[in-house]
Amino acid sequence: MKARTILLVFAIVIVALWGLTFLFPRDGITIGNLHLRFPTLHSLAETPTTADIDVTPDSVPGQMKLEDSITFYHKLVDSGAIRFWLPEPHYFDAFWQAVEHAVANNRTVRIMHYGDSQIEMDHISSRLRAYMQSTYGGGGPGMLPFKTITPTMTVRQSNNGDLVHLASFGDSLAIRSRGNYGLMMQSFRLEGGSATVTVKSASSNRVDDAAKRFEHVRLVANNHGGLVADFTDLKNKRNSQKQKAPKGVGALVWHTDTVTNGIRLSVSGSADLYAITVDAGNGGVAVDNIPMRGCSGQQFTLVNEDLLSAAYATLDVGLIILQFGGNSVPYIRDSAAISTYCRSIGKQIAHVRRCCPNAKLLFIGPSDMSKRIRGQLQTYPIIPPLIDSLIATATANGAAYWSIYHAMGGLNTMPQWTRQGLAGNDYIHFSQKGADKMGDLLAEAFDNSHKLYTLEQRWEQLHPKKTTTVVKKQASKKNRKARRSRRKGGRR
Repeated sequence: MKARTILLVFAIVIVALWGLTFLFPRDGITIGNLHLRFPTLHSLAETPTTADIDVTPDSVPGQMKLEDSITFYHKLVDSGAIRFWLPEPHYFDAFWQAVEHAVANNRTVRIMHYGDSQIEMDHISSRLRAYMQSTYGGGGPGMLPFKTITPTMTVRQSNNGDLVHLASFGDSLAIRSRGNYGLMMQSFRLEGGSATVTVKSASSNRVDDAAKRFEHVRLVANNHGGLVADFTDLKNKRNSQKQKAPKGVGALVWHTDTVTNGIRLSVSGSADLYAITVDAGNGGVAVDNIPMRGCSGQQFTLVNEDLLSAAYATLDVGLIILQFGGNSVPYIRDSAAISTYCRSIGKQIAHVRRCCPNAKLLFIGPSDMSKRIRGQLQTYPIIPPLIDSLIATATANGAAYWSIYHAMGGLNTMPQWTRQGLAGNDYIHFSQKGADKMGDLLAEAFDNSHKLYTLEQRWEQLHPKKTTTVVKKQASKKNRKARRSRRKGGRR
């Protein structure tokens, strides 16, 4: 076929398609169960509104005065893209005080990160763990189920023995247990037999070195009768004496003489095995990754309050993170559905607060998620009002809120993340690279919060009769003077 003929065919096709943009109904046509749409000239020319995904704040100018530094970090913490919404001023102060002195007090302060499939494989949690442990000390991978259900990049885990899986979430293979699920919203029931779990640190260089330190191991269980556990340090080939568990909810604890990278725990008797924790032995921060695939975040009230309270009491929990909402987005269609979901989330937060009253709570809502609307990838329309309602719900119930949606850049940013390899082609889940970035942004938000806390503590030491509220008022006064000066300059 001659080039002239080919060009003529292309021209005819283009003209025909251009004509269809005028003739085809804007809302499409329906043929049986099939609904067809054709882009209009307006939609072809229109670009969905997006926000800039570069959310890294400007660096702090050198040699700042203390007052100016406080003002700078207040701006980041109060209004930046990776800010926290707080139920009250200084909400995290007690948490910062605990982690700052954790090593000196030989205290392991736990951060328990619950979430849906966005945090599977230790996504997001691993980067938060790396930041916390490098800054405040500590080590180890944190809390693990007695039997692995969801793989993780941080450890290699294997099991043998007859265990019954009890869970408040998941498929029909998991048996419901009338509230006896434990710390991870699931547990494994031992019914008079025996079982063994082996945990070894992963060799991947993606795993932070601190997370490979095993020194302090704990088994949390609800002993129904005769639970006995035997611990082995696999690296140093050392067994500790067997321990008998107390009746009811409690914990058995072992310490290794030196750092190891592999442990084995053998149990026998009758019990519900809630969790094992694998931490460093010199205090610091432990960060637990607790994925709950398919969950909407409404499972916590399914756990018996007394049993969950007793399980939390075996640990030193400083912060509980609840990261949910993405699984519910496709099913929330209107404001009434938003209200229903948020009321349930409020009940979950209140339940966890009652069970672990000394811990701070942080709720993390859904990320940006895209669907095709008139042929274009756009943010689910329900997401912005849902996030506004979740912020109000969390803070009203005494929890802080952190928004992945805002941290990503806001409206219609998921396609940009996908193009950059930060999210998958489902326009919902982060890639490993994207999860690492999001974990680093969360760590940065905490770092900003801690820097502001440190600066305010220093101000109070230097000016015991002045509070940082005075600093904020002074900064506001300076801003008003500057605005008045600019207005006067404009009138001259």
